[in-house]
Amino acid sequence: MAVTGALGGAATLAACGGATGGGDGGGGASGEELVGVGNNGEAGTGRSGEAADQLFIAGFQWSPPTTFNTFAAAPAWPASANVAQYIYETLLRFHIVSGELLPGLAASYEVNGTESITLTLQDGITWHDGSEFTPEDVIYTFELGKIDPGLGVASFWNDVDELTAEGNTLNIAINQERKNVGAVLNSLATQFIVAKSQFEQAVEESGDSIAAWETMEPLGTGPFTLELADQTQIILARHEDYWGQDFYGGLPAMTKIIHPIFKSNEDGNLKFQNGELDVMQQFVPQIWKMWESGKPVGTYLREEPYYTPGSMPMLLINTTKPGLDDPAVRKALAHAVDYASIAETAMSGYSSQVLASLIIPDGAEDQWLDRDKAAADGWTFDAAKAEQLLQDAGYEKGSDGFYAKDGQKLGPWKLITPQGWTDWNAALEIVAKNLQSIGVDAATNFPQQAQTQSAIQNGDFDMACWYVAGTGPATPWQRFSDVMSNVDMAPAGQTAYRNYGRWENDEVNDLLTAASSAADDASKLEALTALDNLYRAEVPAFPLMYRPDEFFEFNAGNWSNWPAEDNDYAAPMFRGAGNQWIFELKKIGG
Repeated sequence: MAVTGALGGAATLAACGGATGGGDGGGGASGEELVGVGNNGEAGTGRSGEAADQLFIAGFQWSPPTTFNTFAAAPAWPASANVAQYIYETLLRFHIVSGELLPGLAASYEVNGTESITLTLQDGITWHDGSEFTPEDVIYTFELGKIDPGLGVASFWNDVDELTAEGNTLNIAINQERKNVGAVLNSLATQFIVAKSQFEQAVEESGDSIAAWETMEPLGTGPFTLELADQTQIILARHEDYWGQDFYGGLPAMTKIIHPIFKSNEDGNLKFQNGELDVMQQFVPQIWKMWESGKPVGTYLREEPYYTPGSMPMLLINTTKPGLDDPAVRKALAHAVDYASIAETAMSGYSSQVLASLIIPDGAEDQWLDRDKAAADGWTFDAAKAEQLLQDAGYEKGSDGFYAKDGQKLGPWKLITPQGWTDWNAALEIVAKNLQSIGVDAATNFPQQAQTQSAIQNGDFDMACWYVAGTGPATPWQRFSDVMSNVDMAPAGQTAYRNYGRWENDEVNDLLTAASSAADDASKLEALTALDNLYRAEVPAFPLMYRPDEFFEFNAGNWSNWPAEDNDYAAPMFRGAGNQWIFELKKIGG
């Protein structure tokens, strides 16, 4: 894809910033020392022309946009649910490092035990067409889930009995059978609020099939509006009448945000390195080579693993399979995997040391983690110990080199994950090699994504690398539920939406309820610790690596004051609390 073809008229770069100035932070046009620059301390000199006032972003849109209906199956960026809040916004904003819930469309919120949540809306919010934003817009957004139960927002009503308004205050009555306050807060921090006036029309035109309704005219409250969307790019224009100027301290410095549409990571990575993209969310192998070569490229963490962990790809285990139904075998498998090799080879060093826990360390979830228990009762890479566990459980190695017990050989088993997910493919190749080395017959198989997902959901697999909940307001509870919940357990052959490994246990549901309905942090910690203890004893699945919830890489060729651990005024994310840095970037050039 040609640069000018991808970026088009207004998006064409007149000149590129480079690694030409500003060592040790460098100086901007005013001579002040720059902060939030590349990991090598470098900044560029800024672009010239219109491009100097534009922010180029990538990694979210990989095909021509077809609709900006945020409830559609595949809405275009940034209308996709819980992505950047440039057009649509949420009531609250989650901070992935601190775990805080920050104000958004709601100026404040209060949790009243497990009974209710109240929110007070910001004053003076308006839609892009100038009409007033009202509590009725919020209520109607969530009630769309009642009109079309197929929408994701419908799940809000599993945990909520009633949503009402009194003046500028919204009152949410929590479902007292579930008392899952965390799940409700997660909805408040992820659900884009839409205009009742526009979606009443969508309901009428679609015959209540809201996801099928198409629009290229998104109506939001955010700091940008859609200016252009075509085969090669999406351009957003700054909304000069944005309601949040007082809240954020002004308008964003950039007049446009431009997302070129690439076909591959490689296309984007090259342009990012050359300063033709300012920030992006996509995998860059060995990103340190960019700043070592003098490019003003930066990451939030200045040293390895460079990215704040926010997701946990798991090795899911089908516990209904003979052999894999034995927790001793599952724990032996967990000891057999060389996690450091996965982090280095498959993740370019972007994963910190994996712990034997369903809680992600070093971020918002860290407060719930008992590291000592994870170390004492968990597992690390130790092939000899893996074989000893099998032998202690009565397995003997046969002439074929594989362990068996009572005539049941350990394998052959397939390890699946989608074809083309190269980092996950590489991780599973390492796992297969590790399992073979201890006497477990396993090999990789990489079907298409749809086939892989269907096999996992229907229980038609042996082991699989797959995702579970990333860090958010409802984790780590949501992750424990994803991996361990026995609620509405789907037998093999039927579609499951959690616990794909079909692991069964009499204790887990009560512990999940105790954690979700805990009235205080001490009670919640106690329940989560019990869940983690049970998880380590039974090993229904285990993490292979940590990944960032979103890759966050910036190039300080044209803009400075990027958020980083030494300039941590905002979270390294595009959604939620990441909205803050849009308002804080500073143009380097004139």
